[in-house]
Amino acid sequence: MISVTYPDASAKEDKTALARQEMVRTIMAYGAVSSPAVLEVMNKVPRHEFIEAEVEPRLAYRDQPILIVGTGQTVSQPFIVALMTQALELSGSERVLEIGTGSGYHAAVLASLAAHVDSVEVIPALAEKAQARLLRLGYRNIDVHHSDGYHGWPQGAPFDRIIATAAPLDVPQVLFDQLKSGGILVAPIGPAKPPRFGPQQHLMRWRKLESGVVSEDLGEVSFVPMVHLS
Repeated sequence: MISVTYPDASAKEDKTALARQEMVRTIMAYGAVSSPAVLEVMNKVPRHEFIEAEVEPRLAYRDQPILIVGTGQTVSQPFIVALMTQALELSGSERVLEIGTGSGYHAAVLASLAAHVDSVEVIPALAEKAQARLLRLGYRNIDVHHSDGYHGWPQGAPFDRIIATAAPLDVPQVLFDQLKSGGILVAPIGPAKPPRFGPQQHLMRWRKLESGVVSEDLGEVSFVPMVHLS
């Protein structure tokens, strides 16, 4: 069993640290996330710093998505962030492309486990705020770009890993083109449906091999749709 510990006594007195510890316990209880590195990072990244809504800091660590005010976008459920990050199998040397910066929370998690993250956001105000927030919090290995995620980020290609945090009906071929041989792409795919109809999307992982692309279904999920400008 993986245990979560605090580095010092002052952290134990930090209410948000206690909330993060409880969040990680909840993630572990699902049984799908077991990577010590991913769990450690989830226990360190201050999710409350990425929440703009009037939410008490400790409530930012509940295992649920939180709406980004005025955008129709969300800060993803912590369990899903952990699951998708684990699926990327990061070792610390990778260059990662993230489609859908949102608040910047998932980018911060990724940057804690990878060498560099390029994150693309279609909403200009979100991109600007996320970059400023990440710099303020000390994340220097993330570049946020205002662009259409359906085009990827050719200026930085090829990437070792690509992740989408919003759901297209199908992954654009350009993203596979921008993925290195041996690389991994993780994304939800499928139509966005009202909650009463239940999950209509699947979280998929693709491995780009010399022989072709191999896919794996990681389960049903529910994401906001991926926005295509043109």
